[in-house]
Amino acid sequence: MKKNEIPFAPNSPVELAWGSDVAAAMIRHVGVEYVALNPGASYRGFHDSMVNYLGNEAPKMLLCLHEDHVVSIAHGYAKVTDRAMGAVLHSNVGLMHGLMGIFNAYCDRMPMIVVGATGPVAADLRRPWIDWIHTAKDQGALLRDYTKWDDEPRSAGALVEAFLRGAQLTHMEPRAPVYICLDAGLQEERLAKPVTLPPARYQPAPPPSADAATVARVADLLLGAERPLILFGRGSRAQEDWDRRVRLAERLDTPVMTSLRERAVFPTTHPLHAFPPSYWLNADARAALGEADVILSLDWVDLNGTFQQIRRKTAEVGATVVHVSLDSQLHRGWSMDYFGLPPVDVPVLASADRFVAQLLEAVDARIAAGARPVARPARAPRP
Repeated sequence: MKKNEIPFAPNSPVELAWGSDVAAAMIRHVGVEYVALNPGASYRGFHDSMVNYLGNEAPKMLLCLHEDHVVSIAHGYAKVTDRAMGAVLHSNVGLMHGLMGIFNAYCDRMPMIVVGATGPVAADLRRPWIDWIHTAKDQGALLRDYTKWDDEPRSAGALVEAFLRGAQLTHMEPRAPVYICLDAGLQEERLAKPVTLPPARYQPAPPPSADAATVARVADLLLGAERPLILFGRGSRAQEDWDRRVRLAERLDTPVMTSLRERAVFPTTHPLHAFPPSYWLNADARAALGEADVILSLDWVDLNGTFQQIRRKTAEVGATVVHVSLDSQLHRGWSMDYFGLPPVDVPVLASADRFVAQLLEAVDARIAAGARPVARPARAPRP
């Protein structure tokens, strides 16, 4: 490297001195491992602190040529790891380049910490012309309808809380991107008093579970069904969650559907994965859906749209429908990403993966006590 490219203070051995140091220290503090960015002057202070305070380590910077790349890399990282990456976008213009990618990640319910910048907010600090066209009032309004939360902190202490809250919210189900906009003036302001990083107690809440009575009711419904069907929608990448999904289907001897809209959540080579994953159901899948007497939907996206492939009037679906999802907690009025309202007999406001764990325990207990799934009609062999 050239001499001027060597970090001044690798691994932050010095104390916090600037507002941007606090932002950089906090993105490390909340566990972000990588930050994608396309450099821009509105966050030059933050960029400087990433290099000269953090030493470009934990998180490591990924230099990109366009904001589309910045957000898409962070989106892909989240799909693989279930963790938020940092995506840094320059001012209003870089943010507008990245908006489509942020909307994609929002619709995909993926975590992401989007760090933006504006200003200087104080007009007397702005350079002629360029800083004025790169300053926006309430810049978060550009993406508020398709993020989980946004903030524009006005002090070093507020920076600490913004990153803590953002990291909590983006990782709690239902997950979605958050946006933290940094004032260019605050980034380049010397700290008037020391800032202490918080203890490691501000962690995201664990995913919520269902009540015991609901779990028991669903276990009894599935064990007593003649033609049950499980729709596996959104799910985590954790191996233990994958294994529990397989065990649940096997305990119940129940055919499974998955969707191409989501990541792999069940082995497609398994005999119980009875139909190819797709956007549109084939004839066999439509027949199974129409003949099912109990349907367990585990965070299946657009459940009503799936039912419309067998009944235009979905209220006429004859099965008892159990729908497990937290997605309604994100639903608002601007985007129709909540889809049509499905006919649901047993709504369960819980994490789908947590519910599978609870349900598997309840089913195992019933089987150990002598219960067995009722005799099921023979299934045709897979092609």
